[in-house]
Amino acid sequence: MSATRLLVLGVVRLHGQAHGYLVGSELESWEAGQWAGLRSGSIYHALRQLAKEGLLDTSEVHEWPGRVDYAINEKGEAEFLGLLRSALRVPDRRPELLNAALALLPALPEEEVIALLEERVRALEGERAQIVATAQEERRPRNVTELFALRAAQVAGEAAWVRDLIGRLERGEQPA
Repeated sequence: MSATRLLVLGVVRLHGQAHGYLVGSELESWEAGQWAGLRSGSIYHALRQLAKEGLLDTSEVHEWPGRVDYAINEKGEAEFLGLLRSALRVPDRRPELLNAALALLPALPEEEVIALLEERVRALEGERAQIVATAQEERRPRNVTELFALRAAQVAGEAAWVRDLIGRLERGEQPA
């Protein structure tokens, strides 16, 4: 899964119909280049690829030669929702996936978001336990042991942050 794919589908879905410049402008206003590593060329490539895969419908705008408008279709909607749910539920070492999912949170009902985030916490807790167990299995040089300690701390920190987000959502607060 790529954050670009998720974000492009999400923005086209948000606008109902959008051309490449609009998608790029929207993502630029979100500063997605900083937190998702997006470039304008990747947005246009994603739009063409998603259309080729049958996830977006295209229409040419006769008043603007060369301009193509994109609209998400039923297959694209299913792909978008699947990607979004997975990005919320499944921990991934690529932070841009969770970043993209957080930007698109309003696309899902709040109760579902909370349930998906709770699954993420359980997965993170399992991952941390596995890291700790692996670190204790055999004697390693201290510098290597520190790598395990760092990863365990990162996973624990993410789990704590997600628990905090769940609490804010349950209290009806807007995510920070």
